[in-house]
Parts: sequence; structure tokens; C-alpha cells
Amino acid sequence: MLLIPAIDLKGGQCVRLQQGLMDKATVFSDEPAKMAMHWCQQGARRLHLVDLDGAFAGKPENMISIKSILEQVADNVPVQLGGGIRDLHTIERYLRLGLSYVIIGTAAVKNPQFVRQACAAFPRQIIVGLDAKDGMVAIDGWATVTDLHVTELAKRFADDGVNSIIYTDIGRDGMMGGVNIDATVKLAQEASVPVIASGGVTNMADIEALCAVAGQGVVGAIVGRAIYEGSLDLAVAQRMADQDKC
Repeated sequence: MLLIPAIDLKGGQCVRLQQGLMDKATVFSDEPAKMAMHWCQQGARRLHLVDLDGAFAGKPENMISIKSILEQVADNVPVQLGGGIRDLHTIERYLRLGLSYVIIGTAAVKNPQFVRQACAAFPRQIIVGLDAKDGMVAIDGWATVTDLHVTELAKRFADDGVNSIIYTDIGRDGMMGGVNIDATVKLAQEASVPVIASGGVTNMADIEALCAVAGQGVVGAIVGRAIYEGSLDLAVAQRMADQDKC
């Protein structure tokens, strides 16, 4: 089970949101690159970046911070990024900067053909990010909830060659309320694509619960507010997740 620290970027700062609401942002650092290095020193084997401004604007908005992070850590750990990725040119630009994986979110919902094209152009480097509230897919930085069920949509990407799917339960994101294990496992099983859980990881009990379903298609979890506020020690949690019993 891979634990992936999240670095959410808003106005060049490292922040965390509650339920995706931009006006409910807590600033944790004015120097995202230093934060990235900190998590690597704590044992992170992958980092998860989100361009929050880009998600709303539909184009990259935190490029300076992203470049700085990649210059510091990309040679040592893989980095994945989502937010505002709407075309192949943007994907190519990010990969050339040193990103290992690019996450397609809103564009995957609005234009599924784009995912197929991206997977063909950049094999095994495309992750689809599916965010849901009460099982229904949300787009445009979570500002719009669609009438598409997340599981049904995920099935469409099974044959496209996506590396994995990041499933975020918006209702739990940033709320420190625990992971929606049942929904995450159901998505992994029905879509037949490796799933990275996101939203609600709070403490070691959540890590234990995730480890228990690691053999059911859940390959990792994104951790955010819990490691920033101290309810979860990343180094300790990753060591436990690496144990055979997990």
C-alpha cells in the first residue's frame, strides 16, 4: 500500500481544502518545494500535486511552484499532478518538466476520447481522477455535480490503458472523517483498474483498513490534512503499510 502525500497549490501556497471549497482553504506552507522535500525525507515514495487554481481555470496556474517542486524531488521520487489539464500539449509540457504521471479529471468526464488519446500518446503515464459526492461524479474543481455514477464512468476507462484511477469522496475530503472503504473497493472491483483512495484518511486505523483491502485492487492512498495536522505520522504509517500483513 503506497501512501502519497498531497501538496495542493493555491496562489503559490501549499493549502488544504474542506470538501473542495476554495473559500475553506488552510495554508500550511508558503514554500511548497520545501514541503515536498520534507515529505520525501519522511519516506514518501510518490507525491501528489494538485493545481487548485488550474482546476477552476482549465489551464495551469501554479507553474512556478510546480517547477520548483520538480527541480527538488523529481530525480528521487515519482510525482503525479492534476488540475487544469485539458489537452495533449499541457500533458507533454508537464512530462518534459519531470512529472511521472498526469491526472486527467474534468476533461475525462467531458471528453472521454481525450483519455484514450492521452493514453496512446503517453502510455502508462495517465491517471484518471474521479471525484464523487454521494456516488455522483463532480467536475470543474468540484463545483458541479453531474448525473453520472462514478462506478459506471470508471468502467469506460478500463480498456483505455490508464495507469490507475484516483477516487476522491468529496464528502470526506479534508474532513478527517475516515475513508469510504466500501465505495473504493467497489470501484476497483467493478472497473478492473487499480484504484488510489483519496479523501478522509485520518489516522492509523484508516491505514489498517486500507491495508486490509490492498489485495482487492486498492493500491494506494493519498494523505493530506492528517499528515499536516499531525494525526497521522507518514513515516510510521508507510512502514506499517509495507509490512507483509498489509
